Amino acid sequence: MFTGIIEEVGRIASVEEGDGIRSLRVEADPGFLDGVKPGDSIAVDGACLTPVTVEGEAFTVQVVASTRGRTLAGGYQAGDRVNLERAMQLGARLDGHLVQGHVDGVGRLASVRREGDTIFLEFRIPREVHRATIPYGSVALNGISLTVNALREPDLLEVAIIPHTWTHTNLSALEPGAGVNVEGDLIGKYVGRLMAPHIPESRETD
Repeated sequence: MFTGIIEEVGRIASVEEGDGIRSLRVEADPGFLDGVKPGDSIAVDGACLTPVTVEGEAFTVQVVASTRGRTLAGGYQAGDRVNLERAMQLGARLDGHLVQGHVDGVGRLASVRREGDTIFLEFRIPREVHRATIPYGSVALNGISLTVNALREPDLLEVAIIPHTWTHTNLSALEPGAGVNVEGDLIGKYVGRLMAPHIPESRETD
């Protein structure tokens, strides 16, 4: 379980293609991996991955086909910047919101708008996530806990980014059309699942 509060931005150091598995070596700043061991959980752009090796200031994760199909992990190249967060500790302060690290799909940046120091980003997100999201609720984009500023049909979501988030995550590297990992609000997804049998079929079709 994670909070969506990014600890640092790491870098994909190398990519190795295997038989059905893609291995990513990720470099982090000194101290980030203190206490982390193989088998723990680290969110890489919001996707919960398991380090299989931890050496110095780098760790290696293996990505299977199902993860590649639902996240950005299938397209990472050496040099790409990725948001990193270690798993939360039980009893620690929850500064963001409950993030599982189970990415629902990939969204695409539709537009960027600046008003003073605030950057407004609009994304096209998977419609099943859009249906389970509410204005001023929570969403995780590339693992970042964000407040939904606006929702527009059928699949547009807007967030407002403060300068600190802009400079301490990889959002500033995005160009229109770029992808982000999207995880919808945990409660919204469960409520949506429970209510689905009671929603007219016309509202469930894309």
